Amino acid sequence: MDAKTDNVSLVPKFQFSTTLEQQENELLTNPLLQRMEKARKSLENDPYRPIYHYVNPEGRLNDPNGLCFWQGNWHLFYQAYPPEDPRQHWGHAVSEDLIHWKDLPYAIYPNPEKCCFSGTTLVEENRVIAMYYGTEVGEMIATSSDPLLLNWEKVTGQPVIPIDSSDGSSLPYRVHDPCIWRQGGHYYSLSNGRDPWRPLDYLFRSEDLEHWEYLHPFVENDRFTLDGDDGACPYFWPIGDRYILLFFSHMSGGQYLLGDYDKNRQKFVTTAHGKFNFGAASPAGVHAPSATPDGDGGIVVIFNMNPAKPTEGWNQIMTLPRHLSLIDSNELRIQPAGNIESVRGQCTEIKNCTINANQEIVLDRIEGNTIEIDAEIETNGSPMVELNVLRSPDQQEYTRIAFYRNRGLKYPGSRTGVSPRECSDSLITIDSSYSSILPDVLSRAPETAPVYLGPEERLNLRVFIDKSVVEVFINEKQCVAMRVYPSRKDSIGVSIRSRGRDIRLLSMKMWQMKNIYN
Repeated sequence: MDAKTDNVSLVPKFQFSTTLEQQENELLTNPLLQRMEKARKSLENDPYRPIYHYVNPEGRLNDPNGLCFWQGNWHLFYQAYPPEDPRQHWGHAVSEDLIHWKDLPYAIYPNPEKCCFSGTTLVEENRVIAMYYGTEVGEMIATSSDPLLLNWEKVTGQPVIPIDSSDGSSLPYRVHDPCIWRQGGHYYSLSNGRDPWRPLDYLFRSEDLEHWEYLHPFVENDRFTLDGDDGACPYFWPIGDRYILLFFSHMSGGQYLLGDYDKNRQKFVTTAHGKFNFGAASPAGVHAPSATPDGDGGIVVIFNMNPAKPTEGWNQIMTLPRHLSLIDSNELRIQPAGNIESVRGQCTEIKNCTINANQEIVLDRIEGNTIEIDAEIETNGSPMVELNVLRSPDQQEYTRIAFYRNRGLKYPGSRTGVSPRECSDSLITIDSSYSSILPDVLSRAPETAPVYLGPEERLNLRVFIDKSVVEVFINEKQCVAMRVYPSRKDSIGVSIRSRGRDIRLLSMKMWQMKNIYN
């Protein structure tokens, strides 16, 4: 048997009609969707399975791929492992608001490639182009033009950028995770690599999607990343008047580079850098990005998150989607994306109260393990403000969120008009050291990220807790996230503490969150 025959998927594959009404009717009786619905139902009582973050309906989950907006819907693809053929296929979900996701049948199946690895999509007027890494063969391209992107056709049926040269000679580039965009009359693509130790994505060009020529390494002036980083899962898009390259390093996690796109030389000249996780990606950390333009100068990105405990029948989840835009030329604004307000249920509110120094205050009626908290705090010079969530009454289990004012790196010059002595980052931390007493939960070192707050800037924390994930957005400037696994049913409390000085809790709203799958 040849490789092409060997790699035919065992997963049932369906051809769908080409109008939205017909497709929706066909999906009502689709056997794959019926199976997925049954699998999702069987897992809904798992105490660690989120209810308002996306998690795939059956089997394992890995990198998100090809996030895009097409004909009124957001489409999320991901590496899925179907039960009858647990090689990576592209799973598929659709949403009108980036929050309420509906499962769709698997989108892209392996063959001739062994597995469908990571890639991106490019939305054109009359079609969506998916470019991804097909293991053991090279870069693959598939296109779809139907309303729900259910039918995909592979360009040439073979890799458009083979993993090996035709004459057996060594290649000056690495063939791996790609991204794709269009400029003028050409398509451009990056392929993930490193040379020899820094991320160095390789640039290709094509007129027709079938024939690609290698140009050169794309990233220039990278003085930010580490020796040993690679540039997996690259996403290159404009953001404001700059450009951003998001990627995943298998050594040090999700990151981004900001800079300028020199279209004459076809080089990305970097000027700034940041991270999306602050430690190893596993266990319990943020993993790979999938990103797409929002249509208004910003970027929408979503990540998968790794587990830290075995869970029967499933493992990873997706973060909430994040909206990225520019605060200034070298700093990102990071906010929750999508209609998260639509998931809010009953609200409990605290207003304008003093939190005395060095006393942990358990907040009355602020509790739950599927909640959103929005807190505004006047820190009054306190060096550390702490919010404990998923707290048991005796504090045997809790997850600690801590803010350290001006305890990060100091800047050599002024920033936003602040004198050098005052110009330093603050730090935001999630610490899961006491999150669980279970013996099979893998420990993770505290996740600590820099964030700049001005001298008079109040602290704003938006905290999303969903069974086994905690995500913290701070002042629309930073986000940290972590998987946690409290064992006790009463580990649902919230407390606050300030070290050294009294603080003012100006407001705290807490919403019980609804299940997006009901």
